[in-house]
Amino acid sequence: MDSLGSLNAFVQAADTRSFTAAGQKLGVSSSAISKAVARLEERLAVRLFHRSTRTVTLTPEGALFLERCRRIFCEIEAAELELSQTRGAPRGKLRVSLPLVGMLMMPTLAAFMRAWPDIELDLDFSDRLVDVIEEGFDAVVRTGEIRDSRLMMRTLGTFPYKLVGSPAYFGEHGTPQTPADLSAHRGLRHLYPSTGKIEDWPLHGKGNPATADIPTAAVASAIEPLIYLAEQGLGLTCLPDFAIRDQLGKGSLVSVLDDAVRHSVTFRILWPSSRHLSPKLRAFVDFMGENFIPASPG
Repeated sequence: MDSLGSLNAFVQAADTRSFTAAGQKLGVSSSAISKAVARLEERLAVRLFHRSTRTVTLTPEGALFLERCRRIFCEIEAAELELSQTRGAPRGKLRVSLPLVGMLMMPTLAAFMRAWPDIELDLDFSDRLVDVIEEGFDAVVRTGEIRDSRLMMRTLGTFPYKLVGSPAYFGEHGTPQTPADLSAHRGLRHLYPSTGKIEDWPLHGKGNPATADIPTAAVASAIEPLIYLAEQGLGLTCLPDFAIRDQLGKGSLVSVLDDAVRHSVTFRILWPSSRHLSPKLRAFVDFMGENFIPASPG
């Protein structure tokens, strides 16, 4: 059991990159964490951390050992869960990473919280490419292709893009009939915060791919500001249809050039393949798979 305690101290220190933060999580002093890690390094005859006055970072050997330690604790968790599964509903903290557009998933997440009140959601919103296993997430929701053999995956849905503006905007600027007409309009563009690049509007004109040549009125790294500005009649924006379903339903936004907009986005939920699919994680994966697509308005 003393060995397990040292392993836990090591894992917490690796997760937080700090002996102090690890001690706070485990309810002990930073010196206790430091001594536990030192004993572990002495027993293994290998250095697990590079230490500085402010942070600790894993050595290559430490990174390798961390992965094995995670498996050990996952197996312990799995054994405990197998004994307790029949005694109650899913419960405990569930750490989930979502893209910034995940703010639009809040109705689904709120419904999950009502359905499973004993599960505590720890939500991290970021468009950066997180390391699911190294950063200790139970699951992540992401778009794009995923090529990580360590992860299991379930597709949540694929959504077409819509090019939209407000009725007032079209009343003032006219309605574009072809992608070429967009050069006379104002674009509200999405900026990828991870790369600093503006997202293209891939359109098709007369069956051929075309990139929208539209003057930029504003850029934003989140979708909600683009929706608001479009509703205010300040330009056109191109977004996944689920993000603007309410606005389309009530008529505050109107789609144009539907035949020319061929782009779509696929959302997937991923979780570590080595991790036992706990009741709380299974409940979340199943709920998101069944309820991810928001209900149509009306």
